[in-house]
Amino acid sequence: MHIHILGICGTFMGGLAMLARESGMRVTGSDLNVYPPMSTQLESLGIELIKGYDPSQLEPAPDLVVIGNAMSRGNPCVEYVLDKGLKYCSGPEWLKHYILPEKWVLAVAGTHGKTTTASMLAWILEDNYMSPGYLIGGVPRNFSGSARLGNTPFFVVEADEYDSAFFDKRSKFVHYQPRTLVLNNLEFDHADIFDDLAAIQKQFHHLMRIVPSSGRVISPKNNTPIQQVIEQGCWSELEQTGEGEAWQWQANKADCSQLSIKLNGELQGVLSWDLIGQHNAENALMAIAAARHVGVLPSLAIDSLQKFLPPKRRLELLAEKNGTRLFDDFAHHPSAISSTLDGLRAQVGEQRIIAILEARSNTMKMGVHQERLAESLQVADMVFLYQPDASNQYIANTAAQLKNARVATSVNEIMEQVAEELTKGDQVLVMSNGGFEGIHAKLSVLIKH
Repeated sequence: MHIHILGICGTFMGGLAMLARESGMRVTGSDLNVYPPMSTQLESLGIELIKGYDPSQLEPAPDLVVIGNAMSRGNPCVEYVLDKGLKYCSGPEWLKHYILPEKWVLAVAGTHGKTTTASMLAWILEDNYMSPGYLIGGVPRNFSGSARLGNTPFFVVEADEYDSAFFDKRSKFVHYQPRTLVLNNLEFDHADIFDDLAAIQKQFHHLMRIVPSSGRVISPKNNTPIQQVIEQGCWSELEQTGEGEAWQWQANKADCSQLSIKLNGELQGVLSWDLIGQHNAENALMAIAAARHVGVLPSLAIDSLQKFLPPKRRLELLAEKNGTRLFDDFAHHPSAISSTLDGLRAQVGEQRIIAILEARSNTMKMGVHQERLAESLQVADMVFLYQPDASNQYIANTAAQLKNARVATSVNEIMEQVAEELTKGDQVLVMSNGGFEGIHAKLSVLIKH
């Protein structure tokens, strides 16, 4: 079978391509920009990549065209597919029909922490000889790629609430048919496709409807939006985390680098690891609880997480010299920004934190979170806010609410000001869900010299 993937270099679609190739299909694909690391990863598997969307790439016609959710009407290949009546589907729909049948799907959903928690869960199963398949929207460092079929029925998937395709506006996760479902958290995000929180909750309710009665839902009791979803209907086993609930964690160190894990009041073990922050403590608890549903004892899951390497761009240390350190983090929502900064502060104490933020997500660009953004950055001693678009006034408004914040219109301007300010022992934290015009490499050079 020959499938052609439009938008193949995204992490999700690239992962699909890897699964299809491993399944024995012939895979080709295209993207506006064919770029590493996904391009090199795919080409090493013998997948032909085409730059751009000239319709000639669809001649002769493949058996199936898988259309990524970045594609829209007006795209030359999309128009060709529709005009010629070629067979097509979305990425999540392809996954449902070609990979997930007869699988025990463990799905990790929520506004934050999906990539990290799914990576933790896949690693726990792998480390306990369960050889799971997985599809993760990031680069899990305990594995060699972002997706694989695995050798057992267990399949871990990062369950994204973003829409499936231009012709299917349901969330991706409604295609996944999970037997084990983790609901990490829920906040308003993706303002480009959801009108309000209730619209996202409706999609989560649809997800709850497809978990079998013999399946299990794992969620935090203290997250009101998730509780409201559960109150709309839960037909499966339910395990919850938090005070007075089945699952609990306790920080033995302020930065959460050591945790006590409890189930029904009994200590299951102590987790000592390199990760920090309350958000990662919650992620760990969810992964341990989900792994237990498929037979991994919590004590063994805790042992596995001591060897866990966080995915790239999750408070990833990029450079260090004489106590000065540079971190890269994917945080792009006030809650994630706040949790990351709180964890770093607990770790470094009084050392100065310099935060550099690119408000790059569609929701951030729209200014949806502007009332909370300044508050989320309060822990930093100095903040640089990137504002390439002069009309985006809320960035300047955010800076005005902070004690030591500056707005920069270019990466070069940020570099010049950081170079002036940087002193020994500073902790530099870059937060963006994009490439940020190569600022990470430039800062690495600055710190190392």
